[in-house]
Amino acid sequence: MSPLPSRLRRSFFDRSVHEVAPDLIGATLLVNGVGGMIVEVEAYHHTDPAAHSYNGRTPRNAVMFGPPGFAYVYRSYGIHWCLNFVCEEEGSASAVLIRALRPTGGLAAMKRRRGLTEERQLCSGPGKLCEALGVTKKHDGLPLDKPPFELRARDQDHAVASGVRIGITKAADLPWRYGLKGSRYLSKPFGSTR
Repeated sequence: MSPLPSRLRRSFFDRSVHEVAPDLIGATLLVNGVGGMIVEVEAYHHTDPAAHSYNGRTPRNAVMFGPPGFAYVYRSYGIHWCLNFVCEEEGSASAVLIRALRPTGGLAAMKRRRGLTEERQLCSGPGKLCEALGVTKKHDGLPLDKPPFELRARDQDHAVASGVRIGITKAADLPWRYGLKGSRYLSKPFGSTR
């Protein structure tokens, strides 16, 4: 039996969001043992008008201004929770949005939470992913290197695609969405390859 890939430490996130985001493709994310391989993310830099931190610190985005390696969870359109990983040095307020997973662990729990049986639909979008993994506001501000989170480094290099981000109007032309090339678990297919 081969050893498990190493756990990601907070120091992994103490780099540019543009380095962390593509390096997360192929990593494993589990929340209380439920999750799978990260196949799609989006980068949000503090100088980016689409970033929640762009206009400064608020009670909602305060975690983004803290140290790297923590979860930033927010409600999108008042409906869906979204999970982000805070990156860069403390105060920079940059984060990676986790958009999609290939589900591998805790499938029964994911199917029950989502009310679905089709694996491809369980985590193919940030709101779906949070519902499947049971991520809510209670996870906001928690360290990513301690339970309930478990993050493991990818165990091989993957072909990473890049393209424009989804569902935003500001800085919508920036190619800061990254995904596992050819994955059927993406929220939407890519047009270009990184």
